[in-house]
Amino acid sequence: MSTKIRMARGGSKKRPFYRIVVADARSPRDGRFIERIGSYNPMLEKGDEKRVVLDIDRAKHWLGEGAQPSDRVARFLGEAGLMAKYDVRETPKKSAPKAKAQERMREAEEAAAAAKEAEAAAKAEAEAAVSASDGEVPATEIAAEVEVDTEAK
Repeated sequence: MSTKIRMARGGSKKRPFYRIVVADARSPRDGRFIERIGSYNPMLEKGDEKRVVLDIDRAKHWLGEGAQPSDRVARFLGEAGLMAKYDVRETPKKSAPKAKAQERMREAEEAAAAAKEAEAAAKAEAEAAVSASDGEVPATEIAAEVEVDTEAK
């Protein structure tokens, strides 16, 4: 028989309270369970000692029997020192962009990098032209300034 250590919800609407139970993996969340080994009250503050209550001896026993904890219960057990700390992912793999979206993002990054390089090259050419003329303004720029002045009038 495959067993799980998981939470069964209790409490009223918008006031959750969970029992940490050992249950057959096939039984429903709030259905039949084998043994109650603790409780979790998310309404209490994080520092409160009664927020998570575990019977550590029974939890060790069931882990030794091969019971698999759910993700949340594994975090509780990790904090209690019964098993390795549970790795919590901030963003799930399921929500990561798919292959085509990743390809489009990569192409956009490459295009942005190419534009940045082109801008840097143009800036370097302009600086080289200014240094070659020893600070004198080229005639084409003077003509452009004259055209701007005539348009302003």
